[in-house]
Amino acid sequence: MINSGCTVLQRYLQQLIPMAARGLLHTKNSLLYNMNCCWLIRFSAEITLRPVSSRHFCLKTESADTESSQENGILVNNLACMGVDVKMARRRQPGVLKKLITNEEGLKRFLQSKGATNEVIASIISRYPRAITRSYESLEKRWELWRSILMTDLEIVNILGRSPESFFRSSNNINMEKNITFFCSLGLTSKHLCNMLTRAPRAFSNRVELNKQMTDLLHEICLSLSGENPNDFVKHIISKNVFILLRSRKQVRANIEFLQSSFHLSNEELLALLHGSGADILDLSNEYIKKNFINAKEKLLSLGCAEREVDRFFISYPRVLFLSSKNLSDKIDCLLQAKIHIKQIVETSRVLDVSIGTVRCKVKELEKISYDFKTYGIGILTLSKKRFEAKLEKLRSAW
Repeated sequence: MINSGCTVLQRYLQQLIPMAARGLLHTKNSLLYNMNCCWLIRFSAEITLRPVSSRHFCLKTESADTESSQENGILVNNLACMGVDVKMARRRQPGVLKKLITNEEGLKRFLQSKGATNEVIASIISRYPRAITRSYESLEKRWELWRSILMTDLEIVNILGRSPESFFRSSNNINMEKNITFFCSLGLTSKHLCNMLTRAPRAFSNRVELNKQMTDLLHEICLSLSGENPNDFVKHIISKNVFILLRSRKQVRANIEFLQSSFHLSNEELLALLHGSGADILDLSNEYIKKNFINAKEKLLSLGCAEREVDRFFISYPRVLFLSSKNLSDKIDCLLQAKIHIKQIVETSRVLDVSIGTVRCKVKELEKISYDFKTYGIGILTLSKKRFEAKLEKLRSAW
């Protein structure tokens, strides 16, 4: 009779104890059955009556043993109360919602102490739920490393708001320290590192060996082009376009070879291009570059440009390869409609950086004063809004 009562009581307790308690009682099932019934009653009462806010966090947050086969209801409710988009979190990293031990409250307090708002914190967790598995010690150490490069906590908060993965993707702080040391060994300054961390923080999460492989490739390419200072070449390319550290060596090599063969460049000319704006496009997909190059060339040739003019256009403005075929075609057509000659567009390629809407507004204002693009050029279209308005005022006064 006593055994039967204990069995019923044990089944009742199994239903009563929440997932949080199961995380703390993650031991062999046989231990439960050998426990004294009275002790079990006292223990379960402590757990079930304890408020959610006092849940134990971060005992071993990154252990696979703390994951259940189903979602942790208390965790899900806690995240919802924090304003987290649970549906988004579930879609992005469903395994996190099954963890029995997490650190969402600790993460919230930590980020609040750095100046993050509740809205920003909720957004960070929604987009990168794994952030709640990081311990306080790991967060503090990683923040310390980022602050060794960036000037203020707010700068880090802004990066996290934009790209939470960059900070929380890895908890390997030793690897980040090694990357900082490695980048400094290349001659990159604190200003360079700050720019790199702001633009492409994931580069600091790469294995050091992977980053070194890319710099070795750049060193090799410089020597193959008869460059005199490969160390400066590597430093320049990395500081100019840190995103290549997120690409494969095969892709970067293919892009450099494409530039030389398509633009008919000598080794010296290619080096000069890479030292200039050519470095900006090295991280693009090779197929994307080829497609945009072919379509842009066809467009320019169809408008009467000679082959050599087209080559000079790409050399002076390789960033045109960022533009999709449709975007480039629409911009050129917009300028042509304003009675601007294609040769002027090719010679003042920076005008293609201006949006179509801005070009139309400026052209409309210039038409009011009978501005002649053929006589005075199209450089005025590339001016900032403030400088354009000042120039426009001078022209109105003079005319």
